[in-house]
Amino acid sequence: MRNLSLLQRFKCVDLSFPGSPQCFTIRSETGTVLVASELAITEFDPRTKEVHKEVSLTAEDYLPEDGSGVVVAIQDLPDQESVCVATGSGDVILYNLSTSQLECVGSVESGLTGMTWSPDQELVTLTTGQETIIMMTKDFEPITEVAINQDDFGEDKFITVGWGKKETQFHGSEGKQAAHSHTLSQEVQPALPWDDRKPRITWRGDGQFFAVSAVCPQTGARKVRIWNRECVLQATSEVVNGLEQPLCWKPSGSLIASTQRHPNKHSVVFMEKNGLLHGDFTLPFGKEQVKVKELLWNSDSTVLAVWMEDLKPGENDHPNTYIQLWTVGNYHWYLKQSVHFGSEPLRAPACVCWDPEKPLRLHLLTRGWASYTYNWGWSTERSHGTDCHDNANVAVIDGDKILVTTFRQCVIPPPMCAFELQLPVPVNLVTFRSQAQRTNELAALTADGHIYLKQRQTDLTSVDVSSGAGNYKNFRIFKTLLHFMQCLFFLNSWCWSFLRSDVPVDGFVISLCHSLRNGTVALQLDDGQIRKIHMGQSKKDKNYITFSVLVTKSWLVCSLECLFSQVASNISSFVVYDDFLLLTTHSHMCHCLNLSTLSIKGLQSALSSDANQNDETVRKVERGSRIVSVVPQDTRLILQMPRGNLETIHHQALVLAQLRKWLDSLRFKDAFECMRKLRINLNLVYDHNPTVFLANIEMFLKQIDSINYINLFLTELKEEDTTTTMYPCPSRSASSSASGKGGKKVDIICDALRSTMETLDPQKSVPRYCLCILTSHVRKTTPELEIALQKVHELRGESRSSVSAEEALKYLLFLVNVNELYEHSLGTYDFDLVLMVAEKSQKDPKEYLPFLNMLKTLEPSYQRYTIDKHLKRYRKALHHLSKCGEEHFTELLNLVKDQRLYSDALELCSSNSEQYKTLSVAYAEHLVEQQQAEQAGLLLWRCGENARALQAFVSCTSWRNALAVATHIPLPPEQLTLLARDLAEKLLEARRHTQAALCLEQYAKDCEEAISALIQGAAWEEALRLVSLFFHLFPPLPASFLESQKALFIRHKNRLTVVRELKAKARLELFGKQEILLSSIYIISFSEDTGRSSKNRRKAEGKKHSLKEGSPFEDIALLNALTQIIIIVDKMRVHSLLKALVLFQFDGAASSLQRDYGELLQLMETALPEIWTDNLQQGQTPLTGPNSTSNSIMASFQQQRPAVPQHDTEALTAPKMRIAVKWKLCILK
Repeated sequence: MRNLSLLQRFKCVDLSFPGSPQCFTIRSETGTVLVASELAITEFDPRTKEVHKEVSLTAEDYLPEDGSGVVVAIQDLPDQESVCVATGSGDVILYNLSTSQLECVGSVESGLTGMTWSPDQELVTLTTGQETIIMMTKDFEPITEVAINQDDFGEDKFITVGWGKKETQFHGSEGKQAAHSHTLSQEVQPALPWDDRKPRITWRGDGQFFAVSAVCPQTGARKVRIWNRECVLQATSEVVNGLEQPLCWKPSGSLIASTQRHPNKHSVVFMEKNGLLHGDFTLPFGKEQVKVKELLWNSDSTVLAVWMEDLKPGENDHPNTYIQLWTVGNYHWYLKQSVHFGSEPLRAPACVCWDPEKPLRLHLLTRGWASYTYNWGWSTERSHGTDCHDNANVAVIDGDKILVTTFRQCVIPPPMCAFELQLPVPVNLVTFRSQAQRTNELAALTADGHIYLKQRQTDLTSVDVSSGAGNYKNFRIFKTLLHFMQCLFFLNSWCWSFLRSDVPVDGFVISLCHSLRNGTVALQLDDGQIRKIHMGQSKKDKNYITFSVLVTKSWLVCSLECLFSQVASNISSFVVYDDFLLLTTHSHMCHCLNLSTLSIKGLQSALSSDANQNDETVRKVERGSRIVSVVPQDTRLILQMPRGNLETIHHQALVLAQLRKWLDSLRFKDAFECMRKLRINLNLVYDHNPTVFLANIEMFLKQIDSINYINLFLTELKEEDTTTTMYPCPSRSASSSASGKGGKKVDIICDALRSTMETLDPQKSVPRYCLCILTSHVRKTTPELEIALQKVHELRGESRSSVSAEEALKYLLFLVNVNELYEHSLGTYDFDLVLMVAEKSQKDPKEYLPFLNMLKTLEPSYQRYTIDKHLKRYRKALHHLSKCGEEHFTELLNLVKDQRLYSDALELCSSNSEQYKTLSVAYAEHLVEQQQAEQAGLLLWRCGENARALQAFVSCTSWRNALAVATHIPLPPEQLTLLARDLAEKLLEARRHTQAALCLEQYAKDCEEAISALIQGAAWEEALRLVSLFFHLFPPLPASFLESQKALFIRHKNRLTVVRELKAKARLELFGKQEILLSSIYIISFSEDTGRSSKNRRKAEGKKHSLKEGSPFEDIALLNALTQIIIIVDKMRVHSLLKALVLFQFDGAASSLQRDYGELLQLMETALPEIWTDNLQQGQTPLTGPNSTSNSIMASFQQQRPAVPQHDTEALTAPKMRIAVKWKLCILK
C-alpha cells in the first residue's frame, strides 16, 4: 500500500551540445551522463551543467559530418575506464576516458542495429544488418555468430505424450469426424506499421540468458527467442498476435516484459523463460491511441517504466509523450506516477534510463537538450489523527483512482478497498489534512496540475494550480501546500484563492511533516538539514513565516529517513504514533520505542541487541513485513507482507500503553475486554496501581457487570507482580507498583472483592454474586473450602435464590478436585453436606455409606477424633480425643508418639496429673533419641524422675545440672565424689579444664588433681590461686621441649635445602626428557587416582607425604612438617608461664625460657624467606631480554610451572606468625 513520491528533480536546460541526442548512459561512479549524438560524445554533470569531456566522432571519419550518422548504443565500462559506442555503419568504438582517445575495436560491413552488454560486462552481443547475432568477450574477441531467425524451437522444446492431441478430446455434437478434420490454423498478423522492425536484445539480471525480439521474415510478425550465455538457442515464444517492439527482462529473472495490441485493448504482457505468456495488465488508453516506445525495469525490479507516444498528432501536429511508472502488489498492477511532456517536439524525451545504482532514480534527456533527473521514494499516505475520530485511512494511488481503506472499521487486503475516489486524470500525489478532527479529509494532485479536495460528505472539488503555481517546478512544493493547509486561504468552500507567502529555502526539500499540536512544519533538505517553519499572526493580523534550525528532540522523527541511513541501515519501514516510534527491520523484528526516552545510542543498542523474554518493545514478524498504519486510540498495527496481503497484529508495547491509559482513567471494562481478547494476564488490573484499584472496587464490579468475567479475574490471580516480571514499564518506579496493603496479594484482593460484593447485594439472603463469593473463598492462599461448603449448604434452604445449591456445588466441583472437596466436607462434621457432595461425585455409595454410618454411632468427641484422624488432621484429632476420658489415654499416648505431638499433648493435660507425667517421660525418651539429653533431663527433673534426669544430665556432660540433681536426691558423699570424678574425666576429654577443676576442687575435694587440670589447660592464674590456697609446690617444667622443637626444625630445614639442590640438578641435566616424562607421570598418576577408592586415596596421600629420604614428594612433606612446628611454637602461652616462674622465684629458669623461646622465634622468622622461596618465585615473569639465553629463559619458565599437584599448593604458602603479641617480661634479663 505504498505510493511513489517525487523527492527531487534536477533540471538542466539549454545545453549547447553538438547534434541531437540519440542515446546515453550513466556513469555510476561519478554520477555524470555520457550522451552520444550523430556528431560527438559528451560527458556532463546533470546537477551543475558542467561539461567534463567532449570528443568528436566525425574528426576521424567514424561518422559523416553532415549529421546523417546514427549511434545505435552506448555503454559505460567502469572496469576499463572506457565507453563503448556502436554506430549504424558497423563500427564499434572504444573511448578511453582517462586518455580521451578513440579506438575502433571492430567493424561489421552490414552495419549494426543494436549492442547490448551483459550485466557483468563480460560479454557483448551485437545485432547486424544481416539479422545475425555476434557475441564477443569484453576484449572484443569473437565467440560466435548465429542467425536470429531459426526454424528450431530450441533446447527446451516441449515434450508431448499425446494427452493433449485433438484426436483424444471429446467433441460433443460435432461427432468423431471432427477429430480428423483439418481446419486452417489462425492467421498470424504481421508487425504493426509503426514498428521500426529492429531487433531488441535484453539480458537477464544474472547474465545467464538473453532474449531477442525480431521480426520473422516468413510471417512478418515479431517473435521472442531466448538464448543462453553460450549463444545457444533455448526457446522460442508462441505466436502472439499484435506483439510490439519493446522488450525488457526483469532483473530478478522471473519475467520478460513486452507489449501487445489486442482488438479491444492495449496491454503489457509478460513471458516466461520458455517463451509462454504469463500475466498482463491493460494500459489506460484506447486500442489505437498510443504506441509504446520502450519498457524499462529499474534495478531492483520494483518499478516498470512505460515510455509512450500518441499515434495521432496533437494540436500542433506533434504527438504527446508520456512516461508512466507501474508497480505490482498482490497480483495487481498499480499506475503510481504519470509524467506528461506535452506535444512540443523539443520537450519530448529522446533517451530514458534508470540509474544503475539508485533503484528509484530516473534519467531523461529531451530532444531539445534538456536533462531531467527524478528521484522517487516510497511513501505510505496515511491520515495523521491521534484521536478516536480518525479512521486510520490509507490512500493508495491506482492511476485515475484513489483506493482508500479505513482500518478502524475494517481490514481489507489490496487491491480491494473500503471505497474508491474516481478522478478524470491519473493521480500523482495524495495526502490527508493535518487538522484536528478533520484528518479524514484528503487532497490529491493530478498529472494535469489540478488539486482535488475531498471534504467529509461533499463531492470532489477541483482547484487549478497549474497557472498560480507555475513558478514551482518541483512537485514536492504541492505536497507542502497540501500538508500545510494554513498556507492556503479558503473561503467557506474549498476554493483556491491565493498563496499567503513565499519564502525561499536554501536547498532542496525532500520531505516534510506537520505537527497537529503546535501547527509547525519540519522540512528535510537534501543535505540532511532539518528546518522548522514557524507560522503565526502578528498584532496587525498579518501572516508571517520564519525559519529556524531544528534542534528539539520532538522533531527528530521528521529526519528518521536520513537518520536511519546513518545509524541503522536495517530499517525497512517506520511510523510515529503518539509517544512511540514503531519500526520494522530486515531481520524481521518489529520494535516499538518510546520517543520520550529515546536517544541515538539507545536506538542503536535497541536495534543491535537481542530481545529479552519479557521485553515488550520487540516482537517477531513475518519475513519482509512493512508497517502500513496504526489505528489511533487502539492497539492494532497493520502490516503488509511482500506479496501484498495485510496482517493485523497487536504489538505488546502498544497494548500495554493503551491498557495503562485505560486503567489510569478507571475504564476497567475496556481494559478487561482488551486483556481478555489479547490474553494479557489479568493481574495487571491490580498490579498497575494497587491503591487505586482497592479504592475503586465498586466501580470495577459495576463496569464489568459479569459473573463470568469476575470469576475469570479471580481465578487468574497469583502472587507475582506482573509489572516487574511479565510487563515491566521503564518509566514506572518500584514504589508505585507496591502492594496497596500489607499481606498477600491474592488474599487482599479476594477479601476486598468479597466484602464489596456482599455490600452491593440488596438481599443478603439471596446474594447475586454467590458464585463470585465462592470463588473468592476458594482462590485464597489457604483455600477456605469449609466456609465455601457452608455457604453452599445454606443455599439449600433458599427458594428465591438465583443460584441453587446444586449449581453452586457443581461450580465448586469445577474449581476444586471432587476428592479434595469431599474430604473438606467431611471435615465440617456435617453429614448432610457430606452426602450432598458425595452424591455429586462419582464415588460408589458402597465406599462411603458404611463409613458414614459407623461415624454416626460414635460419641461426638470420639466421632470428630475419628474424622480428623482419617483426614490426617492430627492436632485436631488430639484435641477431640483428649475430651473422651481416661479410658482413651492409651490411644492418645500412641497418637502422640506416632505423630510426635508431645508439646500439644502437654498443653491439654494438667501439670499435676498422672497423664502429664507419663507424657513428659515419653517426651524425654524422644528427646534422648534426638540427641537432646539436657532438655530430656529438664523434663524428667520437672516431673520428679530425678534418677533418670541425673542419667540424662551425665550423658550430655551437663555437670552443673547433674550435681544439682545429685544434691537434691541426695546422694551419699562417696557416690557424689565418684560422680564428680566421672564428670571431671569427661570434661577433660572435652578440653573443658576449668570446669573439670571446679568439680575436683568443690565436690571431689582433690586439689592436686584440680591444679593439674588447670595446668593442662594453661589456666595459670587459677592454678596459682589454688597453689597459694593449699600451699602446693609448682611442678617442674619440661626444659627439653623447646630444644627438641629447635633441633627438629633445623634438621628439616637443612634436609629441604639438600632435596631442592638435588631436584634442580636433575632438572638441568635431563630438562627435555624429564618434561615429557613428568607430564606422562602426572597423567598416569591422575588416572590412577581417579580409579581408586576413598580409602586407598587416603593411604596414597599418607605415603606421598612421608618424610622418608628419597620419596618423590619429600620436599612437600618437609614443608608440611616445618609448618606444623612453626604453628605449635607460635601458639605457646609463654607469657603466663613466665609470670608464674617469676612469682615462685624461678628467675633463672624464666630467663632461660624467655631467651630460648625468643631465639627459636627469631630463627623461624629468618628462615621463612629461605624455606618458602619457591612461592615467591611463582609470581615472577619469565626472564627475557637482550642478556638472556635460551637456557635461562627455559629455566625461568620451568620455575613458573608448579612441581606438585593442585591439592598440595597449601604447603607452598608460608605460615603467618603472631609478630604483634607481647610475651616478654621486662623484669627478666
